[in-house]
Amino acid sequence: MEKCIIIFLIINYYSTKLCCSLPTPLTGMPREWQGEPHIVISPQSQKVKVGHRVTLRCAAFGSPAPHYQWYRNGLPLQDKNSETFELEQTTADDGGTYLCSVSNVLEERWTEAADIRIVTTDELHPPTPTATDKVALLIGNLNYAHHPGLLAPTMDVHELGNLLQQLGFRVVSLIDLTKEDMNAAIDKFLDLLDRGVYGLFYYAGHGYEHSGRNYLVAVDAPQPYRPDNCVCVQRIMLRMQEKQTALSVVLLDTCRKWYNKTCAASEIMALGPSGNTVYGYATCEDAEAFEVQDGGKSTGIFTKYLNKHILENRKVTHVLEQVSEDLGLDPLVTGKQAVEIKHTLKEPRSLTDRIRTTGHTRELHLRDTCWRQANALPGKTRLSFPCGVKVEVSFSALFSNVLVVFGTVKNTGPKTQDCSVTLSSKPSLEDIFSGPGSSEVDSLIHIRSDTGSPDCVLRLCSLQKLQGSLVINVDLHYTHVDSKLRLKESQQKDIGRPLVASWGLYKKQHTGAAKMLDAAPTRSLDNVSSSKSPVQQTLDYQCRPFTRKAEVIAARSKEPEENDENEHWK
Repeated sequence: MEKCIIIFLIINYYSTKLCCSLPTPLTGMPREWQGEPHIVISPQSQKVKVGHRVTLRCAAFGSPAPHYQWYRNGLPLQDKNSETFELEQTTADDGGTYLCSVSNVLEERWTEAADIRIVTTDELHPPTPTATDKVALLIGNLNYAHHPGLLAPTMDVHELGNLLQQLGFRVVSLIDLTKEDMNAAIDKFLDLLDRGVYGLFYYAGHGYEHSGRNYLVAVDAPQPYRPDNCVCVQRIMLRMQEKQTALSVVLLDTCRKWYNKTCAASEIMALGPSGNTVYGYATCEDAEAFEVQDGGKSTGIFTKYLNKHILENRKVTHVLEQVSEDLGLDPLVTGKQAVEIKHTLKEPRSLTDRIRTTGHTRELHLRDTCWRQANALPGKTRLSFPCGVKVEVSFSALFSNVLVVFGTVKNTGPKTQDCSVTLSSKPSLEDIFSGPGSSEVDSLIHIRSDTGSPDCVLRLCSLQKLQGSLVINVDLHYTHVDSKLRLKESQQKDIGRPLVASWGLYKKQHTGAAKMLDAAPTRSLDNVSSSKSPVQQTLDYQCRPFTRKAEVIAARSKEPEENDENEHWK
């Protein structure tokens, strides 16, 4: 059967050679195709015993006909310029990574890399799974405009992001997103996925379940909310599968209470059977997920145990099973919360699998450039003031959309004393971490600072909404030695569009929602929360350390009220 398929592809390949000069586009090819090489067969990885033959095949079509060049471990192989590459009798030195360059005058393309492993025993095991890259998007929503706020997503996203980076993931972490922000960030995340990539999506915040669909509640979702105010998780997984990822993981630390069971769910056209997808739910169907104070630190219970085991070199489902067992033994949530795992793994893939960089094509470079943009910090700089004082301005990232600016007086002038620095930005970006739980954020900033004890710290949040350059205003205050007058000198530093602002996520949003921050400052989330009545503020603060429930808490009980959506549906 395999031989018949290969013969068919080769016949089709030569047929396309004859047809490539025709003005009508080839069946299955885009209309804009101009004749650049198109690879139809790539070499396959193999395990071969010493002394046996190895045959690697590559087939491609193009106009003009493409030229072939085989490579081993990144070096061209002399006189290996045909579709088929053979080694009659292998030796131990023949092992390595092989791939083929296919080119014509229009373009050069590369096949997938094939690992040839030479073994000396009769036992041939399946190759260890590898990833062509690893990409993760982490979202934590905590400051809700119309729902009880949360505390844990800040630390949960921060710690998980650090652990995933240790596993080789390119991590983008975002805090407090509106629905439009979430959709724009998810679109960009999907752009970073490709065939063979490990993709991981994590969310911590309010959520619910409806008709088998899981919905993530954005910080601007109304009360009561409905599906079109939220983001559907299954739609995210579907689009991850469309990218032909080698592993797609979705981890949800959110509630799954059922709401409005009679209304229609989101319509999603399922793909055909596909493997290597994993869902890790913090809780089971129609149940809540909880966050607690653990040693003075707020954490979601699911993420607490996830972070404990995620670095283990085990199949990803086995890691989640261990998380489930640990959570099941936690007396705080016994009988209230239980992890649920759903998967279609066909291979023993782990988050610790190595990344195979040999043989990567142009897509790897583009993905790397895009990811680095979202994590690029402005450079440290020293500002010299006329009075002789030098102030160092440095930067750190708490998250991909939260920039921390440090101002430090490095040396004083001959006529200055009692120097101090204040920082501000233009446009002004609000600090969403000024409420309860700010001490945890302050501890993260202390860790991030490489200047010792800065004289001033400025937190700039919601960078995804930034549309132009960000300017840092540095005001130096000092007392003149002779006059004893308190004086002020100012300088500005244009830092462009740092971190995730460089992605231009606002361009993906509706024009009506993408207003200039400096022309019409948006109302900060802190201000929205503080607009509640004192009674409601007290109720929210009392309840939110214990639950990730997405419902308004009733005064008479800590049980959630039903999120009645029926009035919104006919």
